[in-house]
Amino acid sequence: MGPEIRTAVCGVICGECEYRQECGGCDHVQGRPFWTAFVGAEICPVYACCIRERHFTHCGECPDLLCERFTRYRNPDVGEEEARVRLAMKKARLLARRE
Repeated sequence: MGPEIRTAVCGVICGECEYRQECGGCDHVQGRPFWTAFVGAEICPVYACCIRERHFTHCGECPDLLCERFTRYRNPDVGEEEARVRLAMKKARLLARRE
């Protein structure tokens, strides 16, 4: 079996994130990645909902998977079509983690 792929609670693959050197992953920064400062949040709203409020291990356990937080806090540098593709990939990863 290959190495484990670390995935954030929202379905982002940490090793593929362009900011992984600055962040270290959601678990490492306890849901406080650098970008929260730019949106006026102390903690990532997706992380806060999943881990702190609902006590899930990842968003794939949530019946409201792909709630509005996924679109409200998306990367503004990514176009609409690319955002839809990335969202579909996150959803697939998270649903696969249910099994």
